[in-house]
Amino acid sequence: MLNQLAPVAGARHTRKRVGRGIGSGLGKTSGRGENGQNKRSGGLTRPGFEGGQIPFFQRLPKRGFKNVNRKEYAIVNLSDLNLFEEGSVVTVEELYKMGLVKKVFDGVKVLGNGKLEKKLTVKANKFSESAKNAITSLGGSVEEI
Repeated sequence: MLNQLAPVAGARHTRKRVGRGIGSGLGKTSGRGENGQNKRSGGLTRPGFEGGQIPFFQRLPKRGFKNVNRKEYAIVNLSDLNLFEEGSVVTVEELYKMGLVKKVFDGVKVLGNGKLEKKLTVKANKFSESAKNAITSLGGSVEEI
């Protein structure tokens, strides 16, 4: 019955009432210990802090270079384009609808892996040289957006 519903045992906890006398078990220092940084209000340290020792992530050697202006392209191979009908226009939106591209990052790049068997008009952001040659050799056309 609705009047007999109760939460599962251990699902609900009573909150700690700190600083309410020694009888509560959390009086005086309120469970914070005697002295030190964590005793004080606002005395918590940031993640990765190691008590003044050089933190682990700073001890590790830094290598390489991260280009902030790097462009990342979603990749489609020529063999994937065989799903389209002969003579159709392949756009980024069509590739997305067909599930060939899951996420369009900075655009779509068509690579020359596999064999294309149909004449298509392909519109994408980038093409590899071999992909361009394969599409145009079958009578299709390549259009960079």
